[in-house]
Order: sequence, then structure tokens, then C-alpha cells
Amino acid sequence: MWVPSAEEYPWGDPEREIPAPQVRLSGPVDRTAALSEAASMLKYLLPVVALLALAGFSRAESEYRHLVFFKFKEGTPAEEITRIEKEFAALPSKIDTITGFEWGTDISPEKKAKGFTHGFIVTFKDKAGLDVYLPHEAHQEFVKGLRPHLEDAFVFDFVSK
Repeated sequence: MWVPSAEEYPWGDPEREIPAPQVRLSGPVDRTAALSEAASMLKYLLPVVALLALAGFSRAESEYRHLVFFKFKEGTPAEEITRIEKEFAALPSKIDTITGFEWGTDISPEKKAKGFTHGFIVTFKDKAGLDVYLPHEAHQEFVKGLRPHLEDAFVFDFVSK
């Protein structure tokens, strides 16, 4: 394969137009074999790209994470808990500084949740996003409807690394 010299491919000179790279082949090309080889490489590359995306490599390293855990009062009706889940999940559509929202219930086999049944991760671009969220009218209204049913809450914030 031909590789251009520095004079032919001047990366460092912004005044000069950079020519497209050229490939010089030494013989005839079997297009079917070339396409087959490209497809073979692609079948390995696509899963890697998908795994990287699922692993969160597209997320910014300095995102601000606000983790909230709830322990509901004994006797809180399931309908109220469902209402609270739905209202919390609706906050990202009402508060534009929320960049991510996830939640779930405790399924740990270690049984160390200390009565906390629900966990929520609210993500912001930075701490300024949280500073908008906390006093926001929609958040305050949600908290007002939550308090009568809440025995305890645990909050843990961090900047992702």
C-alpha cells in the first residue's frame, strides 16, 4: 500500500489543501473476497460498539449524580407508592436540567437495604443543574405529596469519574 510523504500530505500547513489519500494496488482486486472480508470484520465491530454504548462511554465524565432512596411508612397503600413512582418519573419532562433519570426497587440478595425499597438516580450536567432542580416548583410539589408516606430518605450525590 502506498503511503504519502510529508510533502504529498501536508497535515501541518493550514494554507494548503490536503489531497485525498490514494491507494495504489499491485494487481487485480477480487471484489467479492474484499466485501466478504469487510463484512466479516463488521460482524465483530458492531457488538463492540454496542457494548461501549451500553457501558455508558457516551456519558460525560463530570456528570452530577443525585441518588435518592425511599423507605415508605408501613401501611402505605400500593396505589400511593405507584403514584409517587409515576410523579418522580415525570420530573425530567418538567425540569430541563435533568439529563438522565433511572429508578428501581431493591432486589439485592444481600438483604442490606435497611428497609429502603426504592432507589432513584437523577443525573445533571453539573451541580448548577441540581441547584435549579431542588427549589423548582415541580420538585417541591412532588416532595409535598411524598412526605406523608415517607418514613425515611437517604440522599447521596457524586460527580461521576
